[in-house]
Amino acid sequence: MSVDRAARAREFLELHRPGAPLLMANAWDLGSARLLVAAGFKALATTSSGLAASLGRLDYGISREDALAHAAGLCDGVDVPVSADLEDCYPEEPGGIAETVALARKAGLAGCSIEDWDPAAERIRPIEDAAERVATAATAAHDGDVRLVLTARAENYLHDRPDPDDTIARLLAYQDAGADVLYAPGLDTTEELRALLDAVGLPVNVLIRASTPAVPELAALGVARVSVGGAFAFTAYAAAVRAGRELLQQGTHEYTADSAEGVRLVREAFATDA
Repeated sequence: MSVDRAARAREFLELHRPGAPLLMANAWDLGSARLLVAAGFKALATTSSGLAASLGRLDYGISREDALAHAAGLCDGVDVPVSADLEDCYPEEPGGIAETVALARKAGLAGCSIEDWDPAAERIRPIEDAAERVATAATAAHDGDVRLVLTARAENYLHDRPDPDDTIARLLAYQDAGADVLYAPGLDTTEELRALLDAVGLPVNVLIRASTPAVPELAALGVARVSVGGAFAFTAYAAAVRAGRELLQQGTHEYTADSAEGVRLVREAFATDA
């Protein structure tokens, strides 16, 4: 697939429209990526938790090599922009954050993310340290032949620190450090989102959870991007286990109706390979 990667990265950023948010699906393998594009999604992201599960591991159980090989496979296999969940950008690997972002560009990505959770120490990094790391990632993302879209993530809400003031302060620091998109997964009440959107000047991504307002309300607030994290992957895994338990425990096979629909969708999405 011959692609103008610089144009694709520009397209990806242009899809972030406050009030008309980009709905971005997170794929966990090439098959799911192609199915989601066939369903109508205009951009994809990877999911670290979904990828880890596909390899039989828990979240934060994948290496930089795993993450980038997976991302490159998606970029080669779909014709929409792809952004990668690169966790904390693997600072312990050779070359650290800057090398991780350079490798993300080489993989064909349109964007990538960096978060302020330190999985090794199991803590949220101090704001000054986190902002310096965003600045390093931003320089690497913006200085190459393809200007990658850098998403900076404040992880407070995913780690039992539901502090909107600190989260907004962090995102403002990451904005000043050069990020292109801001993201605080788990911060999703109408009041908190309104305060965040009033405070920052960059596109904001919101993670869809059970408690999140519906997309029309997010659009009315001015959200520019909506993503699903590992939810689609874990929905698929749950469906497989439900089907297995039905067969094991009840001896019935009502799941075959869903499997027939899956076969139809796969045949339609993958017909171009025939």
